[in-house]
Amino acid sequence: MWLFQADLSGLRVAVLGAGKIGSVFIERLSGHVREVLATGRRPETLARAEELGATPLRDNARAASLADVVIVSVKPHHLPEVLREIHGHVSGKIVVSIVAGVRRATLQEVLEGATVFRAMPNINARVGGSATAVADSGDYDPKSRAVVEALFSRLGSVYWVPEEWLDPWTGLVGSGPAYIAEIIDGLVLGAVSMGLPREVVYRAVLDTLKATAELLANSDRHPAVLRDEVTTPAGTTIHGLKKFEEMGVKAALMSVVEAASVRGKELGDAIDAEVRRRLGLARRER
Repeated sequence: MWLFQADLSGLRVAVLGAGKIGSVFIERLSGHVREVLATGRRPETLARAEELGATPLRDNARAASLADVVIVSVKPHHLPEVLREIHGHVSGKIVVSIVAGVRRATLQEVLEGATVFRAMPNINARVGGSATAVADSGDYDPKSRAVVEALFSRLGSVYWVPEEWLDPWTGLVGSGPAYIAEIIDGLVLGAVSMGLPREVVYRAVLDTLKATAELLANSDRHPAVLRDEVTTPAGTTIHGLKKFEEMGVKAALMSVVEAASVRGKELGDAIDAEVRRRLGLARRER
């Protein structure tokens, strides 16, 4: 068995499910690991994986048996079948599930002998900007943890968090690019309504968002401090902020995250229960 270390160059990684996030893994890992093996259900998925530098395979069990690390990136309703296929082929290996909702204890119960991790990246991995949460159980050996850290660092930032945070993390960070895209579109439409051309203000809003995030990232100050620096008495900003308050924009954003987090918990419980039912595992109280 390959001796795990944070240097990824000797690793063979299997990505089971070369869809949206799976293909990002392939693209970000190709050339940085010994080999990427990729599986998919459709010929076009496998063809795309090969274009991105992976070795395409139709057989999940074969991919798992050849790999040092297995990344499970399939749709939740396909997970029971995939777990059945790779059961018995992952002992002594690292398995990372990025399937929303299915608990580590459930995965570990099925994949005996494997070191199982759960992670939740987001779509910003396409540009190396994912904020990925990895559930930290506290019982991982340092080498396995270092490998997972190095793998997900290829996608962006890595945060080790308690597993119970993953459902709200999905509601905030997993869904976050959609929220931010909506906010950007709203700002752009406001400018268009005032007579500015969309093609100009769209880029300007993106530049403003990027630079504002950089300002905040390079400072330990509360965002309100930056807000107050921009806000002058009786100026334009305070009139805009007054509309924020009148229309409850900040409260709405808080409610968006809360609603998505609650839904994430509901879906997570349902998916986990369905996986356990279909695999014949005893019901587990949460």
